[in-house]
Amino acid sequence: MLQALEIIKQYFAHHIIFSTGLLLITGYIFGSLAEKIKLPTITGYILAGVIIGSSGLKMINAENMEILYILSEITLSFIAVIIGGEFSFSKLKIYGNKILFMTLAQMLLTFFLVSFGLLFIGFSAYIAFILGAISAATAPAATVVIVEKLKARGKFVDYLYGIVALDDAGTIILFSITFAISASLFGEADFHLSNSILHAFKEIFISILIGGIGGLIIHFITIKKNNLNEIKIISLGIIFIVTSINVSLHLSPLIANMTLGMILINLSKKNARILFSFQPMTPPLYAIFFAIAGAELKLSIFKETTILLAGAIFIILRFLGKYFGIYLSATTLKLNKNISKYLGLSLLPQAGVAIGLVLFVQGSPVLAEASSFVQEQVVDMTNIILMSVFINELIGPPLARMAILKNLRRRK
Repeated sequence: MLQALEIIKQYFAHHIIFSTGLLLITGYIFGSLAEKIKLPTITGYILAGVIIGSSGLKMINAENMEILYILSEITLSFIAVIIGGEFSFSKLKIYGNKILFMTLAQMLLTFFLVSFGLLFIGFSAYIAFILGAISAATAPAATVVIVEKLKARGKFVDYLYGIVALDDAGTIILFSITFAISASLFGEADFHLSNSILHAFKEIFISILIGGIGGLIIHFITIKKNNLNEIKIISLGIIFIVTSINVSLHLSPLIANMTLGMILINLSKKNARILFSFQPMTPPLYAIFFAIAGAELKLSIFKETTILLAGAIFIILRFLGKYFGIYLSATTLKLNKNISKYLGLSLLPQAGVAIGLVLFVQGSPVLAEASSFVQEQVVDMTNIILMSVFINELIGPPLARMAILKNLRRRK
C-alpha cells in the first residue's frame, strides 16, 4: 500500500489535473459517507482534504495547492453573488434594522468574550484583542452550501444570509481598529488609529463601488438577451474580472461580489435567471473548495498544550458569543423563538476571512519591527486560529444543518 502511494506521488501527484481529480473523487466518497451518518457533505469534503493533504497522505504538493487557490477564489465569488442576490430592497425594508442590530450584537459579544477570556489566561492585551476581533468572522461558504442543499427558504434564511453578509464588513472594520491600537503597543512604526479606520472604510467603499459597477455592466449587457449560454459567459467574465481586481488591489472580493448580486436582483427580477444559471456549476466547485480547506489544515497544532488550552477557550467563548449574541438580540426584538434559539448555531463555521486576517498580521511591517517575544506570540495566535478553523469547519456545518432543519420542521 505504502509503495503504491509512493509511486503515485512520484509519477502523478505533481500534475494539477491529477490533484483536482483526486480532490473531487475523495470529496465525493467522504461526502457520501457523511450523508449516510446524517452529517453535511461539507464535513466529508473537509475530512477528505485532511486525509490526502499536508496532515495526511501528502498527495497534494505545495505548488498545486497554490494553483488550486484560484478555484477557491472562484467558488467564494459565486457564494458572495448568491448571498447578495438575497438582498432585495423589499426584504431590507422589513429586516434591515433588525439584521444590523443582531449582527452587531453577536459580533461585539464574541469580541469581548474571547478577548477577556484570553486575557484571563495570561495573553498579552494586544494579542488577546486581535484574536477577539478575528473571532467575530463567520464563513459564508458553509452556510450557502447547506441552505442550497436543503432548498431552505423563509425568514430564518433571510436573517441568516443578511447577518453573514454584514458580518464580513463589520469584522474588517473591528479588526482594523483593534489592530491599529494593538500595533501601537508592539511596533515602532508610524501606525495611527484614524488612518487605520479610514483605510477600512475606504477598502469597503471601493469594494462596493467595483461590485456595483460590475452588477450594472452585467445587467445592461444581458437584460435583453435570451440565450442563457451567452448570459452565463458574460456574467462569469464580469464576475471573474471584479474578483481579480479586488484581489489585486487587496480589497474584499466577498463584499464586491455581494454588492454585484444585490445590484442584479434589485435592478430586475429577470436577473434571477443569472443566479440560477450558475447552479449546475457549483457542486464540483464546492467539493473542491472544502477539500482544499481540509488539505491546508495542519494537525501538528494539536501537539502543544498551551495552544490546546488557548484554542479551546477561543472556540468555546466564540460559540457562546455567537449563540447568545443572536439569542439575546433576537429576544429583544421579539422575533420568533426558532430564530432566537437556532440562528446562532448557523454562524459557527470559520475559514477564509479569519485566515486572511491572520496573514495580514503576519505580513504587517509593524510585526517586522517588533520584539522576538511578540513575534512568537503571533505564531501562537496563528496556531490558535488554525485550530479554531479546523474544529469549527468540522462541527459548524452539522450544527448549522441541524438549526436549519429545525427551522424547516417548524415551518411545516
